Amino acid sequence: MSRFPERLAVLAVAVALTAGPVTGPAAVAWADPVDVTAEVADVVATVEDITAEVESLDGTESESKQGEQVTVALTSDVLFALDKAVLTAKAKARLRQIAGRIQAESAGGVIKIEGHTDDQGSDAYNRVLSLKRAQAVRQALQGTLSGVTFQVRGFGKSRPKLPNFVDGKPSEENRAKNRRVEIVFTAK
Repeated sequence: MSRFPERLAVLAVAVALTAGPVTGPAAVAWADPVDVTAEVADVVATVEDITAEVESLDGTESESKQGEQVTVALTSDVLFALDKAVLTAKAKARLRQIAGRIQAESAGGVIKIEGHTDDQGSDAYNRVLSLKRAQAVRQALQGTLSGVTFQVRGFGKSRPKLPNFVDGKPSEENRAKNRRVEIVFTAK
């Protein structure tokens, strides 16, 4: 059964109250708006988990938090040379900073390190490359973090952060953000 007439009556009362006094023949019908009653429908909506992401000004690092889970994503371009899985000197310094944060903020337990690539190359090649890169990050973090367990995975191009194509054209900016290693830990 539709509630359209009831909603229309409520809307009319709201308009009449905000529009000021009513004059003429309609004044008799609206003389006492206090006696007007109408059913108010409950508005029910599902709220999905909200995840805010903060990105560095240069776009090479981002952080998101969902509940107690913190994800730090570093673009592979800042960590590795093209098609390589050997960390650069800058990457090692950056990972030391992140390790300090993890030590200060982590509740311990498992730290996930997940490698990702863009859509260039074969699935098999990208899975291997993403795994090797995640393993390189683990190795760098193991030297500075103790009392944690590492879980390392390489997803290749199967979990892009952003679409590799926009309006049917390749997006180099999105591809760069898809080439990343994510470090996931539980905050205190």
